Amino acid sequence: MSESSQEANLEAPAWLSVALQEQGIRRYGVGQSNPRIAEYNNCTQLAGYDDKISWCSSFLNWCMKQSGVRGTGSALARSWLTWGQPLDQPRYGCVAVLTADDAVDWKGHVGIFLRIDADNVYLFGGNQLEEVRELAYSRDRVLSYRWP
Repeated sequence: MSESSQEANLEAPAWLSVALQEQGIRRYGVGQSNPRIAEYNNCTQLAGYDDKISWCSSFLNWCMKQSGVRGTGSALARSWLTWGQPLDQPRYGCVAVLTADDAVDWKGHVGIFLRIDADNVYLFGGNQLEEVRELAYSRDRVLSYRWP
């Protein structure tokens, strides 16, 4: 499926629309904490934590909650591997679960699928270069695509 037909033919799911409104929210510097990221963490077992921890799954749980969809309630990115149903092919707005940079078995990253090309998958999510934004990841890091 080409990028243009993929985005033109599929409407954004509610959680992606919520996520896009958060674009630019970012981790604060040393000695400060972004209260919005702490709010994301309140949707997981990390309630009460600041913005200095990994918060990609907290962000996604928050987006789901705002959309009336049940998330995983976990701050672990790989918790999304058992959420919803697996997809054989990515779908615009689906949840994409990735390995972590260091490939430790329990670590990972999670975001919302936007598009794919020959080399990369493009996700929108939290804690991507310490902010809510779009970012490209190598296709070989994808563990699963999920849909509620």
